[in-house]
Amino acid sequence: MLDFHQEFLPHLSMPPADEQFTQVAKHWDLETLYADLASAKGKRLTPMEKRHLRGLLCGYSPSEIAEKLQKTPKGVETDLCATLYKYVKSLVGKGSAKIENWRNIAEWLEDAGYKTKPPTKFAVKDSLSDNTKFNVTNITFENNQITIDVFLQITVPLPSKLSIQNLDLDNNSN
Repeated sequence: MLDFHQEFLPHLSMPPADEQFTQVAKHWDLETLYADLASAKGKRLTPMEKRHLRGLLCGYSPSEIAEKLQKTPKGVETDLCATLYKYVKSLVGKGSAKIENWRNIAEWLEDAGYKTKPPTKFAVKDSLSDNTKFNVTNITFENNQITIDVFLQITVPLPSKLSIQNLDLDNNSN
């Protein structure tokens, strides 16, 4: 049985609108996508359109989005058909294409390059010798950029046939 708050005040248990489906920001370039869709629309996306888009990009069906937003499934589907679906089709050059499935939206946007690639990771420690020194000396944030200064010293053994005497280390010995 629902208590008074759940039955009469369901919106109090919902997260704020701009916090719904936010996990999608880890995998999608939302700011660029919002701006490009606004351009296709001719004006900014509404907060509800952004919410619906984030829900689709999270992999939720229109019915699941409706449930999470405490709306009717038919209402969400109607909103998507009248707004986002049209903007996305225009943005990705599929104006005459039929949307077979709501999943097409995320696929088309991924193909268009809006999904971010996970950073390539490699183990620095595994690829460096024990004689290597690596230190971060400074980190600065300026003009939407991060600069990381590092000190890197790599010591490698010379091949056995090569000796220090055979190397031309003196630039003035021409």
